Amino acid sequence: MNPSRSVGVRRFRRLSAVVAVLAAASLALSGCLYAAIPDAAPRPTSSKSPATDGTDPAFLPFYEQDLAWTDCDGFDCATVTAPLDWTDAEAGEIELSVIRSRAEGGEPIGSLLTNPGGPGASGVGLIRDSLSFAVGDAVRQRFDVIGFDPRGVGESTAVRCFDATEMDSYLFDIPAGTRGTDAWTDELLAKHASFAQACEANSDGILPFITTDNAARDMDLLRAVLGDSELYYLGYSYGTFLGATYAKLFPEHVGRLVLDGAIDPSIPGLDVGTTQGVGFESALRAYMADCLQDDECPFRGTVDEAMADLGTLLASVDRDPIPNSDGRMLGADSLMTAIVAALYSQDSWSYLTIALTDALAGDAEVAFLLADFYYNREDGQYLDNSTEAFRAYNCMDYPVDATPEETAAAEAKLNAEAPTVAPYWAGPDPCEVWAYPATGVRERITAEGAAPIVVVGTTNDPATPYEWSVSLAEQLASGVLVTRVGEGHTGYNKGNACVDGAIEAYLIDGTVPEDGLRCE
Repeated sequence: MNPSRSVGVRRFRRLSAVVAVLAAASLALSGCLYAAIPDAAPRPTSSKSPATDGTDPAFLPFYEQDLAWTDCDGFDCATVTAPLDWTDAEAGEIELSVIRSRAEGGEPIGSLLTNPGGPGASGVGLIRDSLSFAVGDAVRQRFDVIGFDPRGVGESTAVRCFDATEMDSYLFDIPAGTRGTDAWTDELLAKHASFAQACEANSDGILPFITTDNAARDMDLLRAVLGDSELYYLGYSYGTFLGATYAKLFPEHVGRLVLDGAIDPSIPGLDVGTTQGVGFESALRAYMADCLQDDECPFRGTVDEAMADLGTLLASVDRDPIPNSDGRMLGADSLMTAIVAALYSQDSWSYLTIALTDALAGDAEVAFLLADFYYNREDGQYLDNSTEAFRAYNCMDYPVDATPEETAAAEAKLNAEAPTVAPYWAGPDPCEVWAYPATGVRERITAEGAAPIVVVGTTNDPATPYEWSVSLAEQLASGVLVTRVGEGHTGYNKGNACVDGAIEAYLIDGTVPEDGLRCE
C-alpha cells in the first residue's frame, strides 16, 4: 500500500467523528440514537393555567388539550394537535411531535423550547440525539428542555416529495447544458418544477400552510399546553426568525428569548442568498489561511493564490466531473455543497482539507461524504425530509419579486465579493415554480412590548452573517446584542465562556446581558 495513501485511509476513518462535529455545526440532526437514561414516570410540566388571553375562542379547544406523555428511551414524548390553518379552526388538523428532557437537578424553572434551524431541521432529533450540544449543562439542570418538529418537518405532519432515487437524481445529476446558458437554466427550472409537483402530490394539501407565521402560532400552542404563561426559547439560525416572528405575534407572552445566529427578517430572498454567498467566501478565505499553515494542505502560496487554485479545481470538476464508487459524479455543485458543509464549524476544517486533497487526486469519496451529510443522506437513503421542508418554508416565506435590475446588481456584488463561490452559487429560483405563491412578508420586526430578547452573533458566521444579528438586535425594541468573535455558525455552547455565561445567566436568573457585550 502506498504509505501516503495509508495515512489518507487512517484520516478517512476518522471521518466517523466528523459526522458528530458537522451535526453540531449544521444543526440538521436526525436518526434513532437514544441516550441510556433510566426509565421514569412522566410528570406534569406545570400546574399553572396557561395564558390564553386574546385567543380566538374557536381555537381554545386546541389550547386546552391535555398531553399524553410516553417514555421514549429516557425522554418523554407526546403529540400535540394543531389547526392546519390558523385562520380557520374548521379547516383540518395536523400533528406536532414533541420531546422533553426533564430538568436534571432540583425544581425546574419551566419549559425551554428549542429550534435547531433549517428551516426543516428536526427539533426532536436535536434533543434526542445531541442534547448536550443543544444546551449547556447549567440549562439542562434547571429547565425541561423541549424539542419539537415544526409543521411540515420530520415526525410531525410532514412535507413529502421524492423517494430516495428521485432525490438523488434531483440533487446530484449534472445538467447537460453549459452553465449559465438559457438551456442550462431551462433544464434546472424543469427539475425544480418536477420537484414542486411531487411535493404538491405527496403532501396531502399542507403546502400552503407551511409558513413561519403558522409555525410561530404553533409554538404559542406548545407554550400553553406545556403549562407555561410565558415562552422561554432558544432558537438557532432559522430558529431566530421563528422566534422573532413569535415575538411579533405574541409580545405579551415573551419570557426569555435567545436568538443565536440571526436571520434579518427585513431583507428579501435575493439579498439573503447574496449575503450568504459573500459570507461563505469569507469563511473559505479564513479556512484557506489556516490550511496554508499546515504541511498537509494541498494549496501553496498566499491566500489569494490558493483561492485561485481552488477556483481552478472547481472549474475543472465542472468540465470533467469525478466519478464516485456509487455511480454519482462529483461536479462543481456537489463539491461546493461539500465545502459549505465543512465551513459551518472550524472543527471540521481538517476534513475539508482531506476532501480537497482527494478531489485534486481524482477521488470523490470524502467530498460526497460531506455533501451527503449536508443532505442527511446515508447509504443511499435520506434520514429525514429536511430538504423538502426547507424548500416548502422558504417558498412560502420569501416572495419571488426581484426585478431584473435587482438581480443583476446582486450578481455583480456576488462576483465582486465572492469570486470563488459566485460561479456555483446563483441559478434559477426554485420558488418560481412552487405550487403556491408566497404569503410571507419581508419586514422589520420590532415586537413592541416584549421582554428583553437576546441576539447572539458570530463575527465570521458564514450561514447567518454577523450583520444580520446586528440588524435584528437593532430592529427589536427590546433587543440586546451579544457578539462572539470567531469562526463558524452560531455562538452559544461553542466553548466561549463569555457567551455561555451571559446566555445562561439570562435564561436561568433573568440577568440581561449588557447590550453590545463582545466576547473574544
